[in-house]
Amino acid sequence: MKNIILLSGLLLAGLVASQLLPSLIPSNYYSGYAYCIRILTTVALGFIMIRVGYEFDIDKRNLKAYGWDYVVAATSATFPWLFVATYFVFVLSDSTTITAWKESLLVSRFAAPTSAGILFSMLALAGLSATWMYKKIRILAIFDDLDTVLLMIPLKMLLVGLKWQLWVVMIPMILLLWAAWRYLHKLHIPITWPWVMSYSVAITVVLEIIYYSSKLINEVVTIHIEVLLPAFALGCMIVHKNISTKEQGDCEFQEDIIEKHTEKRASFIVSIVFMVLVGLSMPAIVGIAGSHAEVNLIDQEIIDAYIIDESFIDVYIIDESKLSRDDLVPQPGASPNIEALPMAWGWIALHVIIVTLIANLGKIFPLFCYRKEAHWRERLALAVGMFPRGEVGAGILIISLSYGIGGQSVTVAMLSLALNLLLTGIFIFVVKKLLNSVDVKIKT
Repeated sequence: MKNIILLSGLLLAGLVASQLLPSLIPSNYYSGYAYCIRILTTVALGFIMIRVGYEFDIDKRNLKAYGWDYVVAATSATFPWLFVATYFVFVLSDSTTITAWKESLLVSRFAAPTSAGILFSMLALAGLSATWMYKKIRILAIFDDLDTVLLMIPLKMLLVGLKWQLWVVMIPMILLLWAAWRYLHKLHIPITWPWVMSYSVAITVVLEIIYYSSKLINEVVTIHIEVLLPAFALGCMIVHKNISTKEQGDCEFQEDIIEKHTEKRASFIVSIVFMVLVGLSMPAIVGIAGSHAEVNLIDQEIIDAYIIDESFIDVYIIDESKLSRDDLVPQPGASPNIEALPMAWGWIALHVIIVTLIANLGKIFPLFCYRKEAHWRERLALAVGMFPRGEVGAGILIISLSYGIGGQSVTVAMLSLALNLLLTGIFIFVVKKLLNSVDVKIKT
């Protein structure tokens, strides 16, 4: 429980720092600071996704047994995603245009993936590792992480459009998926944390080279491959066994290596750093009374839609306490966008609570499945066990920011993620109470 509170607290600390640092860092150094934060965040996310991929395992000889599990996992990821996206469009946005739906569908994807790493460790500490629920949730949590990674491809296509650069991105992604399946746990390379970190750094460097090379061809439409799939695919390919410590003269299983105290501590430190970086990556919060919000002047659609009195602009910073509806004059034919208008913290808190509730409500679907395998309390425990969100969801928000998506929806999503982290201990407590209330038998 202490670790969960620490992770969510650091995420919130990063969020607070992200609002203060822009005014403290000289404007000529800010772009360099932002770039360093982005790279470090990508490396940390790559490390986490390699470990997530490593945990993914499937018996290819019995694929039919996983078919229904994947349907349950995909549905459990889809419902919260669509619930939150709908809320963002109809409540937090003043527009129901295609653009609003595209952005909301990407931002709301943070609500889909269950935090496998946090969940597994908490359930094990609670003494539930021998239950049917634990065995089933290991499959579902990994599958809904996989579903999230795969869905990023059509979501990116929805945002960018059918550009030739997107097809260049699609080819390596398809190859990565094929390689992850063809060579599932067959790649004999080390899995200790220094090696995993070096793999993540190498992947990040390659992706950055591809990105900046594509900018030389087209400054506007670039080839941007997120770290999620390459890192996940590499983790899937790394073999589980046959890494030996020659100085000891015997073979040590990799499962034992990553369960060592030093490996667990390293993974936890990376998670801590990642949560801070996620918070620091947050742009100045738009739409909160009294805040100073950074204006994304690259967004030509906003520039064309509004005429803003130049007296309010100072190095791309607007003092929103001086901003009123009269200062935003829509151009003919432009859709009004009042998301930059002030919103009180009380309203932000209310939206965060509602988004958290509907996101977790969408995870209830497993309750209605596996009726022949488990008691309804076990199935409810399985559904509640899917509530925790964490690093993968935070990674989705980072990707959203990289596409220039901001405003109240991203703010609410980030704070909802932090709230869900704080509630993880309560979720696990509920799971344990539900399982203790029935005669739980180990089911295979």
